[in-house]
Parts: sequence; C-alpha cells; structure tokens
Amino acid sequence: MRVLVDTSVWSLSLRKQGPAEQPAVEKLVAMLRASVFRLIARHLEPFPLLDLERGDFISSATLHRKCAARGVAASTADCQIATAAMRHDCLLLSADPDFERIARLSRLKLA
Repeated sequence: MRVLVDTSVWSLSLRKQGPAEQPAVEKLVAMLRASVFRLIARHLEPFPLLDLERGDFISSATLHRKCAARGVAASTADCQIATAAMRHDCLLLSADPDFERIARLSRLKLA
C-alpha cells in the first residue's frame, strides 16, 4: 500500500532535536520499519534455511553444558546456530565474539 506523507509529519520526524512525540510521527516510524523489514525479507528469500533436527537440539544442549562447565557464557540460540553450522559443514560468519569462545570448545569453524 502506498502512503502519502505530509510535510508536517516529515518536519516533526526530522527535527534537529529528534522526532517529536506525535501520533502521526509514530505511525510514520512504524511504517518505515515495516517497509524496511519487508525489503530485508525479500532480499533474504533466496537463501536456504538450515533446518534443525531433534539430534541438533540434543547436541546444542550438550554444547551449552560444555561451554558452561568451562566458564563460557553461550546462549541457547548461539549453541543452536553453532550446532547447525557444524552439522551442515558451514563456516560461521559472525560479529559476535561469543562464537570465538564456542569455536575453541567445539568443531565450529569461523569464516
């Protein structure tokens, strides 16, 4: 759906002091976020998803416990991501330093 945004809303949104607290501005921000989300979703659509199987959840729980025993804080989600990368023999590209610590304790390979 296309939306025509009035100059008054843009003015309130782009003030030097930051956006004004006003319902129309809040709607514009929400629309822009939704639009950006849809754009990102379309760009990611061609990339395959790595499915997790029952064994992956067991492996990620084992990895989580191994990390905890060695004093490495690793979230459940990070352990699941690491497990998926290892099972599918993928390098993991991440800016999260937690994965460097996980890699030291597992077969995880970083890009």
